[in-house]
Amino acid sequence: MTTPPPLLSTTALEVAFPGRRGASPARAVDGVDLDIGPGEIVALVGESGCGKTTLARTLLGLVRPTSGQVTFGGEPLDLSARALKAYRKRVQLVLQDPSGSLNPRHTVYEAVAEGLRIHGYTGDERAAVSEALSRAGLRPPERFFLKYPHELSGGQRQRVVIAGALVLEPELIVADEPVASLDASVRGEILALLLRLRDELGLSALVVTHDLGLAWNIADRVAVMYLGRIVETGDVDRILTAPQHPYTQALLSVMPDAPTEPVVLTGEPPDPSRVPPGCRFHARCQILASGEAERAGVADACRTQDLPVLAGGGDDAVACHWAAAMKTAGPVPAS
Repeated sequence: MTTPPPLLSTTALEVAFPGRRGASPARAVDGVDLDIGPGEIVALVGESGCGKTTLARTLLGLVRPTSGQVTFGGEPLDLSARALKAYRKRVQLVLQDPSGSLNPRHTVYEAVAEGLRIHGYTGDERAAVSEALSRAGLRPPERFFLKYPHELSGGQRQRVVIAGALVLEPELIVADEPVASLDASVRGEILALLLRLRDELGLSALVVTHDLGLAWNIADRVAVMYLGRIVETGDVDRILTAPQHPYTQALLSVMPDAPTEPVVLTGEPPDPSRVPPGCRFHARCQILASGEAERAGVADACRTQDLPVLAGGGDDAVACHWAAAMKTAGPVPAS
């Protein structure tokens, strides 16, 4: 069976922000290859400050890349204002905080219809809004038309935000921490909604999150990001049952019911304007600190030799000297 080409892909994507007072530029996104296939949900995972939100905003055309390329539907992303307007009809953003993304003075109807009006929709606006609300699980939709955000629960507000994205019939949504502000009892409902939209509409999604548990529940594939680079990528089951990169192992170790002892990472991620030599994770790496990397004969490489950018974002791959040595020697144990 032939694998369809990616719907969205990036090649050697870089985003650097000017440094303060003559300092080196901060490399928020530092050579990222990432693919998202038709009807695929990819979870982009990493702690705060790793660059995942900057990457998401770049995919939406909200941040201009310093170098590299974003491709959508086989065509390079055109960053002109007119082209971006058409592109954003096909790629929609769902923000973390529905309260912050909904105008408190707008009714639900106005909030959902806003995108249609911006893009000059000429069809039946009321029918389109009704269908979007229904798809987002707000039924009967007419019951919500005249409600204001403060009259809704947190889960209902998030569904309105999702309806506002769906009304334009996008091919891809970028969801930035889509359930982080919701109660635990509501999170499952929103995740189930996203899965249903994927199954019913063939909708693709990039879900940006710090929570690997969320990735387990929703994603087909996971990309783990650290200090501007993707350090491990692969099928969700493989990543979450047999993580190879020490950083992925550390993230998984603090999940509820994790089979291993929690790994407490020391220190903070390095300044992206002063990326260290060698593996960019080595100063915090539990494998290096424990002596395992020394015994595997890769400790010097960890400290001095940079790792290549993971090519072809759809592949199962890891950027780690120790993991590469363990793969050659035999199965990689989870720490």
